[in-house]
Amino acid sequence: MSHIEQFSVVTELREQLNQLAEAQKNIHLNELFEKETQRFEQYSVQYQDLTFDFSKHRIDQAIFKNLIQFAESKKLAQWIQRLFSEELINYTEQRAAMHWALRQPSENKKNSKIVQAVHEQLERMYRIVEKIHAGQYRGVTGEVIQDVVNIGVGGSDLGPLMVTHALSDYQVHTTKPLHVHFVSTMDGSQLSELLHQLRPETTLFIISSKSFGTIDTLSNAQTVRQWLEKSLGQCEGVLKNHFIGVSTKPEKMTAWGIAPENQLLLWDWVGGRYSLWSCIGLPIALTIGVDGFKQLLAGAYAIDEHFQNAEFSENLPVLMGMLGVWNNNFLNIQTHAVLPYDGRLKYFAAYLQQLEMESNGKSIQRNNEQVEYDTCPILWGEVGPNAQHAFYQLLHQGTHSVSCDFIAPVHRYNANQFTYAQNAEALIEQHHLALSNCLAQSRLLAFGNQALDQKELTDLPKYKQYTGNQPSTTLLMKELSPYSLGMLIALYEHKVFVQSVIWNINPFDQWGVEKGKEIANQLLPILNQQQHDLSALDASTQGLIKILLQK
Repeated sequence: MSHIEQFSVVTELREQLNQLAEAQKNIHLNELFEKETQRFEQYSVQYQDLTFDFSKHRIDQAIFKNLIQFAESKKLAQWIQRLFSEELINYTEQRAAMHWALRQPSENKKNSKIVQAVHEQLERMYRIVEKIHAGQYRGVTGEVIQDVVNIGVGGSDLGPLMVTHALSDYQVHTTKPLHVHFVSTMDGSQLSELLHQLRPETTLFIISSKSFGTIDTLSNAQTVRQWLEKSLGQCEGVLKNHFIGVSTKPEKMTAWGIAPENQLLLWDWVGGRYSLWSCIGLPIALTIGVDGFKQLLAGAYAIDEHFQNAEFSENLPVLMGMLGVWNNNFLNIQTHAVLPYDGRLKYFAAYLQQLEMESNGKSIQRNNEQVEYDTCPILWGEVGPNAQHAFYQLLHQGTHSVSCDFIAPVHRYNANQFTYAQNAEALIEQHHLALSNCLAQSRLLAFGNQALDQKELTDLPKYKQYTGNQPSTTLLMKELSPYSLGMLIALYEHKVFVQSVIWNINPFDQWGVEKGKEIANQLLPILNQQQHDLSALDASTQGLIKILLQK
């Protein structure tokens, strides 16, 4: 198909979807469920331990068919092949985007050199993990390491933080109790509070920075270095025994003082927000162990294979991506809420905010022209039970159209786990309470008044009534485990890629982030009073700086 022919097909399908969306404005989800009594069977997909129910989206068979054809017309299949290759599809930085290679099995033959390099670094990380777990990794005074602090920001913080919290049930038992902490804020507030609780003799710091030049991270690293040296002395052993570095820049780690044997390497083709599968995941492996980390990788790999091989009509990342396109570009739903009904997924929405909005928050196409579609919606969310007492009022009776993802594990509090054995029955009842709320909220959002007791409806004042018609997906996993969480994260990663193809944008750069940091570096000398000329700055910034510099 020539470029002109493809453009014609895309234009025709887009117009058909616009027409279907116009007709859909007058159709309520209640009507769709009445017309198609088998909607759950028609609009849900089961893959391994994941159930993906999209029956509460405002689609019918005509819309579904057109969305799949729209994805095909955008050459999504070819783009998927290009992603799973060594092609430099991150064209603005002349890099490949090969985060998928981080979870390839070691016996993979297709990208053998890259896979071998990945597994060499992972094996080095595993040896460090096992040494720490066995109580053989000691500080400069000879005491066993009992606290590990990850210093990073963005993907070097959010990914490991989210996963370690989510998989707290799978924490391994070590010779001595091991506690993993996270520090990311540049103002020192987290670090100040944490250092009061730790002993220098038994604390290990991980400096995670892809560039090893991020000022937030290096500022925190310098502070903890001073804290250690003040207590333990300025000797070589302090740096050697109390710091591990993870970066693409071994020369910078060495210059900072990190011993070569304590350096774990990344590659330029790993974006920060896609890096938790690499040695950036050291805090994860320390929490759930080597076997748990391997299961996390295996779950992501299962989705990688599914994404490449499943038909689009049953392909979870494709379905999730195209439903988002339908809501965002054709139904004009500009905001999306992620609502997990499991407290262990506390940081999942925050993690997805970076993954989605840093990836697809773009307005320039690959051809250097302005985008033709609205791109990434505003993404937000919270653990469901907390959210119910915060912003669900807006979801149910506000003026905004919002699409939602409800996420929940089917099973929780296994009575065979010794931590739950004594209270298993009561805790399982609490889990059922959470599940009932998850289902009830998605039901009320979709069906509005039809979800109420119809006998009472005639007497209800308007302020107690509900319009409904808010679309949502429900994602159930058999249980929240390293394997299923790996699947879930990879599912959202590939959803982002699907949407980037439809919008014709590069999801793997983040120039908006880089420029803000650059301007901050220009202002820092002024605040440090090393530079005094404010004439190049706008009036607002000048006025604020003068206030900040007042003694």
